[in-house]
Amino acid sequence: MSDSIDKSQGFARRVLRDTFVRNSARIGLAWIAVLLLFAVFAPFLANSHPLLLSQGGEWSSPLLRFLGPGDVVLLFAFFLGIALVFLKRYNWPARIGIYLLLVLVVSLFANLLVEPPKLTIYEQYRQAERAGQYDWVIRTPIPYSPRDYLRDAGDTGLEQPLGAEQRTHLLGTEANGADLFSRMIHASRIALGIGFVATGIAMFIGVIIGGLMGYFSGWVDMMGMRLVEIFEAVPTLFLLLTFVAFFGRSLYIMMVIIGITSWSGYARYIRAEFLRLRQQDYVQAAIACGLPLRSILFRHMLPNGIAPLLVAASFGVASAILAEAVLSFLGLGLVDEPSWGQMLNQAVQSSSFYWWMAFFPGGAIFFTVFAYNLMGEALRDAIDPHMQRGK
Repeated sequence: MSDSIDKSQGFARRVLRDTFVRNSARIGLAWIAVLLLFAVFAPFLANSHPLLLSQGGEWSSPLLRFLGPGDVVLLFAFFLGIALVFLKRYNWPARIGIYLLLVLVVSLFANLLVEPPKLTIYEQYRQAERAGQYDWVIRTPIPYSPRDYLRDAGDTGLEQPLGAEQRTHLLGTEANGADLFSRMIHASRIALGIGFVATGIAMFIGVIIGGLMGYFSGWVDMMGMRLVEIFEAVPTLFLLLTFVAFFGRSLYIMMVIIGITSWSGYARYIRAEFLRLRQQDYVQAAIACGLPLRSILFRHMLPNGIAPLLVAASFGVASAILAEAVLSFLGLGLVDEPSWGQMLNQAVQSSSFYWWMAFFPGGAIFFTVFAYNLMGEALRDAIDPHMQRGK
């Protein structure tokens, strides 16, 4: 049984190596890595609060004082993930368990203990700097927060990229005067969050139901397939529209709905793999040894059958991002939260067409979905034995 685990881990390494030896997969991974860095370090890249300032010889960091619980959790999760990658003491299932447990604990404490000031006046820093009240100020690369609408800065509203002499907006501003580049950076959190969480929920449900269907077969398989067919008949977009109409706009509701309506495809993949694997010698040996069902399914069978599931997951993340973008474009997304789809909606709100409001957010959606598709295609080719023979 240990030999089967070693072989499965060797297979996983070979698949990853063959996947990312392709330039297309590397390009896709590089784009997702950039978005991940934007999402994690968004407050340190685009913020109206100064990173550091000195007033009367005293140092302070308004940016750190205004960090919210979500910012703290994201930073902790990012650095903990890097630490666990290099932690060789535990195997990967143990590392993932430790990671999820610590992130959950930190999330609870962050929501209880981290309370940024409720009143935010962005213009006070610019006024104080113009009045010479600061000894020196260190700002973020983009000195505008996503909700800094510059209402007190004189000329407001839509502004083309580099269109004003007194302010520098690299990608222009949106309808209320907020910096477009800042909103796009912070919107990457919603895009990646809804993609990963919704796909994670779908994979969790699909692996459990599909694994039971494939392992037991018979009447369990028959009942499971009827359940799969029911959920495949549910239109996800119309269900999202209905829930938004009745229960309001919530990112968490979107994640859950997309997750519980898209698990059927993952269940089909796992069912097919488990039907093939259940007759293998190492599985029969595990059954003969009296190992518990969870160990047989998830420790011995799942590592050998998860590769096709990863291919489907890459396309599932792209689909979830598109679903959120469509809702935001229709005006049913989150209120006062930056979203790429919402920015696309602003590009065509009036009779005029604002090209920068369509080009940059639309390009971000395109490249993100394209990056996941590139990695999915490369992963599928690495798994396909016919492609391996053709080399």
